Amino acid sequence: MNTTPLQDTAGPFLAAMAPALAALPPGGPLGVAVSGGSDSLALLLLLERWAAAAGRPLRVVTIDHGLRHGSAAEAETVAGLCALRGLPHATLRWQDWDGRGNLQANARSARRRLIGRWAAGEGVEAVALGHTLDDQAETFLLRLARGSGVDGLSAMAPVSRLGGLLWLRPMLGLRRDALRLWLSGLGMCWAEDPSNADLRFDRVRTRAALATLEGLGIGAENLAATAARMARARLALESATGALAGACVSVSAGGEVSLAPAAFAAAPEEIRLRLLADLLCWVGAESYRPRLTQLAPVAAAVAGGHIGAGLTLHGCILRARRGQVVIRREPGRVAAPVSVENGVWEKRWKLDILPPRAEGLKIAALGREGLSRVPDWRQTGAARETLLTTPAIWREDDLVAAPLAGLGNGFSFRLCGMPAGLAAVSLLH
Repeated sequence: MNTTPLQDTAGPFLAAMAPALAALPPGGPLGVAVSGGSDSLALLLLLERWAAAAGRPLRVVTIDHGLRHGSAAEAETVAGLCALRGLPHATLRWQDWDGRGNLQANARSARRRLIGRWAAGEGVEAVALGHTLDDQAETFLLRLARGSGVDGLSAMAPVSRLGGLLWLRPMLGLRRDALRLWLSGLGMCWAEDPSNADLRFDRVRTRAALATLEGLGIGAENLAATAARMARARLALESATGALAGACVSVSAGGEVSLAPAAFAAAPEEIRLRLLADLLCWVGAESYRPRLTQLAPVAAAVAGGHIGAGLTLHGCILRARRGQVVIRREPGRVAAPVSVENGVWEKRWKLDILPPRAEGLKIAALGREGLSRVPDWRQTGAARETLLTTPAIWREDDLVAAPLAGLGNGFSFRLCGMPAGLAAVSLLH
């Protein structure tokens, strides 16, 4: 590696990063996720310069997945670098993988979860990630190979919000080779993940294919530009979906969604599919949309008014009622209990006030047993099937409160997590 000192040309890099950094909330520290690889190391050193000029503190975090030899040493190297530069650093270890499912997907999910917990403890509202234009192009090709549509082919966003945390990708306009040349000029070395040369991984094969595509004029910049155009198309589709939601969807205080079939049927098929998928994900507490092969026939049934005795999909039950189609949570698919300190259950129910003495209390579905202990539940006007899936407060097997069924006892829940594109949905109380 060339370590001959060159002029520190951070200025153009920082200028390219400025739009994403402008989204930061005022004050408070900025979190930086650093693995020790070239991309994240460049991100750290660039943000160090930015923070010094902006007067903002940095907090650095490294995730050690423990999946290969050397990962702990790499985390220690990052920790040592941060200590030399006076930057607070934490190493978080992933230790709860059960060996099932897709390893890389589970690792990504764990990384987000661990960083989210760390950020909450550090008072960090935003975390920067080291994705580059090369990552953007690789992701586009990977999704293209999997048959993704507009959403999947959309560019990674420079600014996004997930789990209450702002995620920044300020280097999406920068090339990896340029960043590595800059690091070399500073005399910096970085860790090389051996898996980046393992052709068993789709991303590695995709990265190798990019070199061939360059010769056909399909370079990383072209692919990233196409992804950006897809992102603009996605925004237009989301706007149309929101307009349809405002015209035909309402939500009860119990979390039951009502959909007007006539207005739904009059919309273009793509917008119908998007709206129904978003509603099913919200009601069913799912992160990913149902497969199109499952979604399309259900959307057609809703548009045609052919629900029959009811349909189930994505943890939801769809039923015909008074000229509407109602979407309810499927009782047998509700989430496991969580401690009241968690505050959120099923991703869409938020406990308004944490009681002074919360020890031993949990949030769980009301269920049949709980509903049998609330004699006046019929006065709420909500369907029994809906109330079964609403949140209740329990201490062991004792029902403490069931606010949506009329047994408040000082507790209350509100709906949250509605997809941003459905802001026009009417909430009925």
